[in-house]
Amino acid sequence: RRFKAQNIQDTVVFFGSARIHSPEQAREALERLERRFNPGTGGAPNPHLERSRKAVEWSQYYEDARVLARLLTEWSTSLDTQHHRFVVTSGGGPGIMEAANRGAADAGGKTIGLNIRLPFEQGANPYITEGLHFEFHYFFMRKFWFAYLAKALVIFTGGFGTLDEMFEILTLMQTEKLAK
Repeated sequence: RRFKAQNIQDTVVFFGSARIHSPEQAREALERLERRFNPGTGGAPNPHLERSRKAVEWSQYYEDARVLARLLTEWSTSLDTQHHRFVVTSGGGPGIMEAANRGAADAGGKTIGLNIRLPFEQGANPYITEGLHFEFHYFFMRKFWFAYLAKALVIFTGGFGTLDEMFEILTLMQTEKLAK
């Protein structure tokens, strides 16, 4: 499918970790592990439980991204003109990307997912507006469309992919290769 930029309004791009779960998923996983390992018996701390407790803490970032995307979408749809409507865009995967798309969908807005085809990786999250999920074969093309469409960037905690995307945009800004 061809990517038609003229049909896409200005976007706010969310970058962040694919490995941060929703608070519900994180708590559910912790409860399963606590039942399995029964921490009331004493003994050495279990590294699985410790990681799962950390995942519950980090799930706050998921919720923050969801709320921010919802508030942004509510504000955007309240604007008097259609020419200044901002659409939440993400990499289209799980984690922070899902949270951003989910928050915009919660507010009844459109969401865009610019996914990358990778072996053994996630698919698109279910909160992307139908017809606005685009799958890329090459990182450079995906990053080009992030930069081309974005009016603003929101960067949450993440790993090497998040840092790569952030520094690519910052480099383009510093070298004045972005027109906006």
